[in-house]
Amino acid sequence: MKTTIRLSLILFLGTVLASCGGKDDKAAKAAAAAGQPQAYPVFAVSTQATTLDQDYPATIEGIQDIDIRPKVDGFIEKIYVDEGAVVKKGQLLFTINAPQYEQQVRTATAAISSAEANVNAAQLQVNKTKPLVDKEIISKYELEAAQLTLQSRKAALAQAKADLVNAKTNLGYTSITSPVDGVVGSLPYKTGTLVSSTSAQPLTTVSNISKVYAYFSLNEKQLLDFSTTYKGKTLAEQMKNIPAVSLVLADGSVYAQNGKIESINGQINTSTGSASLRATFPNPVSLLKSGASALVRIPQHLENVILIPQKSTTDLQGKKFVYVLGDSAKVVSTEIQVMELTKGNFYVVTKGLKAGDKVVLEGFQSLKDGTAIKPEELNADSVLAEVKK
Repeated sequence: MKTTIRLSLILFLGTVLASCGGKDDKAAKAAAAAGQPQAYPVFAVSTQATTLDQDYPATIEGIQDIDIRPKVDGFIEKIYVDEGAVVKKGQLLFTINAPQYEQQVRTATAAISSAEANVNAAQLQVNKTKPLVDKEIISKYELEAAQLTLQSRKAALAQAKADLVNAKTNLGYTSITSPVDGVVGSLPYKTGTLVSSTSAQPLTTVSNISKVYAYFSLNEKQLLDFSTTYKGKTLAEQMKNIPAVSLVLADGSVYAQNGKIESINGQINTSTGSASLRATFPNPVSLLKSGASALVRIPQHLENVILIPQKSTTDLQGKKFVYVLGDSAKVVSTEIQVMELTKGNFYVVTKGLKAGDKVVLEGFQSLKDGTAIKPEELNADSVLAEVKK
């Protein structure tokens, strides 16, 4: 009986001890799990070539924007073109009803006939006087007087002919033609409107847009950076080394043909603190219009630079930091310097990292300097896939 009681007690104690041992093991495992380093994605940075694009607001103008203004006073008799019409050099645009110039032509023509008759009469007088002088019948002074009268009448004839030329020129101004090939702008005046050379608005504007100019500006700092980016001892040499530029249209699309920067204003505007630049673009199908707005996109090619995602950086007191994987899998908060110009969602690192450094990609909001992590290394190509598109 006593033996049975002892065996039961031993079995009970063993069960209790076994139960306590199991609880301690689970707690130990849980504690060990809690003490393990947390996993973070990391990637190795490397140097590569890339191209950065800088956009500048621009205004488009035709290579020729010519205001068509009347040179004579009169009423618009007829308009031969419509807004937006493509015209050729010499094509008739307007006629002006100005009868006074027709009258001037008739008056000048009559004056010529009268002057010619006076010249003929003076010539006859010279011809009649000369033999008499030769025979010493009359004084030579009478011949000289006749010759002076002839000279005066010839001058009057020349003046009459000049008046006729001027009258015909003024009459010709009543027909207004296009001075260049181009596109007709707005037509503010209608048929029957009285116009003159002093009218506030031109009759229209003809724009030659076979090529267009895109005007944009750089501030003083941008201009200095611009001048040091491209090789060349002179401004002309530097402009030759500027790569072709592109044009981003108002709808966000990129114009099919590239352009070239051909002019940089040598003076900085004191009121705006900027200098004007001009890029020229071909416009064979007249897609680009005078007065339109766009963005001039200038590429900057860089060699052997390091790119990192913006999401891999933190900002602290105006400085940028990344977490770099150090010894014993501990992270080191490292200050970096980047270019102001970005490549999409990536920074170009100018200082603070070197090829081969491993950087924590993301999810490090609660991470602290010197913390040990479990690095999960990612393929760098996958991280930079967006840049290589």
